[in-house]
Amino acid sequence: MLHIPLKFSTFGKSKAMYKMDNRLMKKNIFDKCVEIQLEKISHLESAMEDAQKSANDYGQQSDVFDSHKMQLIGKRDMYATQLKIEMAHLETLHKIDLTINHKAVEFGSVVITDMQKVYISVGLGKLTVDNEIYYAISLKVPFFLAMKGLKKGDAFEFRGSNIKILDIF
Repeated sequence: MLHIPLKFSTFGKSKAMYKMDNRLMKKNIFDKCVEIQLEKISHLESAMEDAQKSANDYGQQSDVFDSHKMQLIGKRDMYATQLKIEMAHLETLHKIDLTINHKAVEFGSVVITDMQKVYISVGLGKLTVDNEIYYAISLKVPFFLAMKGLKKGDAFEFRGSNIKILDIF
């Protein structure tokens, strides 16, 4: 059976129905990003608690410069720093307005190119949503910078490849 992805085929669908499909897809991608971000946060919180528990359970310090206990506390602080970064990424995700139907490549848009599908949000990498592969990328990556502000039908060059934007929503 021939399978044509919904994103590339609007045969038999009204324009309003196609926009609804895009909104639903964007919402599903957003939800997946939030889910991944919450998992990262939960993992870091657990690791931070474990490191603190290990430091507390280590026992009485033999001296002020007990290197093992300092190492455990340093590990906890490292997780705390990572947690702060991941919380900031979650906050950034929540700034995305899912009701906007983007006409140009910008923060919050889903961009379908002839090479890959990307979600301009935070750098989470490869996501699988509804059996489709997307890449969640941040505003700082060179791929976004190469296509920033472009519209559907535009083409751009990136690392020696000519890439065409097939759709934006």
